[in-house]
Amino acid sequence: MEQVNEDMLASARKVVAVHINYPSRAAQRGRTPAQPSYFLKPSSSLAVSGSVVERPAGCELLGYEGEIALVIGKAARRVGIEDAWSHIAAVTASNDLGVYDLRYADKGSNLRSKGGDGFTPVGPALIPADAVDPANLRIRTWHNGNLVQDDTTADLLFPFARLVADLSQLLTLEEGDIILTGTPAGASVAKPGDVLEVEVSAGDLTTGRLTTTVEEGTTPFADFGARPKVDDLQREEAYGSREAAGLPAQASAAVAPFLSPELKAKLESVATATLSSQMRKRGLNNVSIDGLQATRPDRRVVGLARTLRYVPNREDLFKTHGGGFNAQKRAIDSVNEGEILVMEARGEKGTGTVGDILALRAQVRGAAGIITDGGVRDYTAVAGLEMPTYFANPHPAVLGRRHIPWDTDITIACGGATVQPGDIIVADADGILVIPPAIAEELVEDCIQQEKEETFIFEMVREGNSVDGLYPMNAEWQAKYKEWEAGKEND
Repeated sequence: MEQVNEDMLASARKVVAVHINYPSRAAQRGRTPAQPSYFLKPSSSLAVSGSVVERPAGCELLGYEGEIALVIGKAARRVGIEDAWSHIAAVTASNDLGVYDLRYADKGSNLRSKGGDGFTPVGPALIPADAVDPANLRIRTWHNGNLVQDDTTADLLFPFARLVADLSQLLTLEEGDIILTGTPAGASVAKPGDVLEVEVSAGDLTTGRLTTTVEEGTTPFADFGARPKVDDLQREEAYGSREAAGLPAQASAAVAPFLSPELKAKLESVATATLSSQMRKRGLNNVSIDGLQATRPDRRVVGLARTLRYVPNREDLFKTHGGGFNAQKRAIDSVNEGEILVMEARGEKGTGTVGDILALRAQVRGAAGIITDGGVRDYTAVAGLEMPTYFANPHPAVLGRRHIPWDTDITIACGGATVQPGDIIVADADGILVIPPAIAEELVEDCIQQEKEETFIFEMVREGNSVDGLYPMNAEWQAKYKEWEAGKEND
């Protein structure tokens, strides 16, 4: 395959970067954009594999972000999504480097923080665009040999063709231009002496590893410009979490804006059966997590989903992903008050997916519950906790028998239902429902109205009335219901 070289980089007139595009990154940042947003990086920031990048003197936070880069092959102006991919010549690996120390001075442009020389290494090889499925690419990043990012393009917020088409509506994408397509969760901070590697692959095709070494800058910033400045917020953003930045844990809000205390209380007040019927009216029939039992069938929980995915055990991969502060422990240790940790275990019942210590840790952090379509270890202890756990069955075996904890805060499948980070979960002894946040307000209001009508129907049946014409109500019964409702309001 063709290799990225200095001549190719010199032909790039524009480098366009996308802010947020991977669900895992959106969950980490706590925001999911409705439309893509972009920033420009100067072409002078481009560099080839094997280059050295300078962390500017006086700076603390040189962030790295492994990304897939698209190389424009023919000019694109006002193209449609269906034609956009034909304008891409190749894909390659890139590293969107930047210093968080200068973000405060950028006012959203990212020019100072991400525009430095060598801050956009790309390569080493180009994978022809017509040889790959853009929805089936894999992106991985290593920091000093440790795998820190591993994701695919299967569920991007904005597929690559949409990015090209969207950008082309206002500006001409020219041959040689480069589009950086966003980074998954796992981006962090590099220090002088560190080695960063990024690889993009599609089956047997690979870019090879894009290698960049960090060195310490020696030339101080001039007095007449913005000087490096950081705070704990920038440290948290750069490292990906307060814990990773070595900062003390900070109490988080119990609910996100779309799950206000008022909405949460309303969802707690209506039956899961009512919620299910109202979602069915909206064409949502596959929103229940099925086949699980509860440690606390007396409890009803409502919360926001956090997600964790296990993959089938493979001994070599368990050595790299199963030990230490793995994805399972990271998920447990970062779940926040009011959240529900939902685990994809593929319905595998032959091993545990959570035990007493980790379940206790989730409870201490304020989690509303744990849901897994796999087994639970230490069942008696887990069942004794105040926090409910929903699970397939008890099992004494540890993860390594069947599972590898793989990734967090991505779209998963649990008990036959798709769950995304930020979905609203309602769970009780009658079942577990997954509610898209966008419809929650309208949904619960219709549920409240439905339950008022069903209360009236129940009273009428108890008085001896036939269900014919009453359930559901015909026009005559609807009129009687309105009179009954008005009387209740005047009581």
